[in-house]
Amino acid sequence: MLYARSLLLFLALLSVQARAEVPLLEGGHVKASWQSTSYPDDSVFRDAVGSLAHDQGAELRLKFRASPGPLQLQADYQWLVRRGDGVSLAADFNDLFLLPPVLPDDDRRWWDLTREISSSDDSAVTQRLDRLAVSWAADKAFVRFGRQAVSWGNGLIYNPMDFFNPFDPAAVDTEYKIGDDMFYGQYLLDSGNDLQLVNVQRRDEQGDVSQKVSSTALKFHGFGLDREFDLLLAEHFEQTLIGGGGVFNAGESVLRGDILFADAEDDWVVSAVVNWSYSWTWRGLNVSGVAEYFFNGFGLREADYSLEKIAAARDLVQRIERGELFTLGRHYLAASLMIEVTPLVNLTPNVFYNMGDGSALAQLVMQWDLAQNWQLLAAVNALLGPAGTEYGGLDTGLDELTLGSGPGFFLQAAFYF
Repeated sequence: MLYARSLLLFLALLSVQARAEVPLLEGGHVKASWQSTSYPDDSVFRDAVGSLAHDQGAELRLKFRASPGPLQLQADYQWLVRRGDGVSLAADFNDLFLLPPVLPDDDRRWWDLTREISSSDDSAVTQRLDRLAVSWAADKAFVRFGRQAVSWGNGLIYNPMDFFNPFDPAAVDTEYKIGDDMFYGQYLLDSGNDLQLVNVQRRDEQGDVSQKVSSTALKFHGFGLDREFDLLLAEHFEQTLIGGGGVFNAGESVLRGDILFADAEDDWVVSAVVNWSYSWTWRGLNVSGVAEYFFNGFGLREADYSLEKIAAARDLVQRIERGELFTLGRHYLAASLMIEVTPLVNLTPNVFYNMGDGSALAQLVMQWDLAQNWQLLAAVNALLGPAGTEYGGLDTGLDELTLGSGPGFFLQAAFYF
């Protein structure tokens, strides 16, 4: 932890000086994190890193902005470092698609804007441009071209209509989505409704820009009968997507939902999400609650999630590898409470429950604005369920070993300038 704290203070001093001296620098942040994960006796990861794994990370983000005439230019530079047992695990289990990458890369993106600075058995350092775009705005039209991020859909925890780099539902730091290289356009109608168009270009496994791995999507966002609604038509990795959703008030609460039809390899697949949110005051504290049901049409019907069955579900595996899906089953319930303990401290307990196998992930997140421009994020995770379940630990089929993880802890300090 001393390493991360010292690095954070050093980068903070550098960033403050940079903002004063570097042209077009609008601001940014530095972050330092510490993560610990425990592994039970039957976990295959325990043999690789022991009963307790530790990781440290740091990030510097510099945001550059310029407005020459009617155009707006943006570029976000990232410097990222990861050090610890997680890097070793990624190398030892590099063929296991269920493990997320240590650091983002541009292997499949249209533009290669990432450069590795150094790497070793237990560390990785890279620099990249996470945003690089030019935009133009008129009274009713807006267009942006370049590396950027787009978020669609009405899911608050799971979001089937957000297939452009969605966040993991259990992610703690959700400040920035990873950018994609795309064209984005929006046109505002006189009625207040709007049309949005997105085209994302990518590279295939051979490194060639190909329409087979591109995405083109058109979304209509409208208002009617005191409700908001969305209609979606897309071609995504050569598969047709048709979706719709909406938001409406139910008394003092809000109901949201989406349904998405995908023309997958074998047949049309349906995914859906519906949630309920409500805010109230409890013993003088502001509380916001969310309850959500998610149906993953690509998930396995059986509660037996063997690696062989998962690998045979090609559409599911592809979406997990692309970072579009994060669940293996079909039916999920999730709940979240945001409790404002003080104006500067929020506590958020979360539960993610797999209705098919009875396993769950319980999480407690704390956000503390401890000083001006400083923020602390902390989270405790507990995976609940017997061996062979999604959260209890998938069975590897080898000597009764699983892919299980025990309780974990995450801590991140951030300085904004």
